[in-house]
Amino acid sequence: MSPETGTRAAIVTGASRGIGALIAQRLAAEGWNLTLCARSAASLDALARELVEEYGSTIVQVPADMANEDDVIRVADAHSATFDRLDALVLNAGMGSIGPFAEFPVRRFDKMFAINVRAAYVLAQQTLPLLRKTAAVSVRRTAKIIAVSSMTGIVGEPLNSAYGATKAALTSLCETLNAEESEAGISATSVCPGYVATDMTASLADKVSPEVMIDPRDVAEVVISLTRLSSSVVVPSITMTRPGSHLWRA
Repeated sequence: MSPETGTRAAIVTGASRGIGALIAQRLAAEGWNLTLCARSAASLDALARELVEEYGSTIVQVPADMANEDDVIRVADAHSATFDRLDALVLNAGMGSIGPFAEFPVRRFDKMFAINVRAAYVLAQQTLPLLRKTAAVSVRRTAKIIAVSSMTGIVGEPLNSAYGATKAALTSLCETLNAEESEAGISATSVCPGYVATDMTASLADKVSPEVMIDPRDVAEVVISLTRLSSSVVVPSITMTRPGSHLWRA
């Protein structure tokens, strides 16, 4: 089936739990076919079986370590080998780690950069030909790159020097992709929430209660809404913050 008339298809990284799993579920419910990747093969398989049984989606599973470039390329290859289109590349995989700048291990920063930035760069680059092909012939004349970034990449947050720097780079990547590719129908958006109530923020529960963190379902809702937009608009970034007086804090 051609990209012009076929079922829409997406890649979702970091898909086995949290925000990524919610995004995958929402896309499957709307009839999308999916390539899902995550480190845990067992968790990925459980989610894929659930989506196939409930929605009848075609699901490609790719267990992958996003710090490994060969694994990242394998995700792109697995998708293109199964689907002839890519309507949305959802860059959700991420690593989080906090600590004082003066003491933060550079080796940990290097790994975080590899997962949060380099993997996104490589995957977007590898899938760009298919994104261009899809945008050129699809009904909406567009294909989306949606990166789950962070408020810490916009405004400095204590203990987040490394994490925030990687998310700032991810947000900047989206800006540049828009400058280079949006006239061809490919638009990129960085979704930048404050603290979201997921496993990644569990260690912060003594400082920020999960009850006042952003609901991950709201982040998924924003991501899904972006996939519905036509090529007439580019949304470079969306900031999501918790209610209260700390609007420019995570």
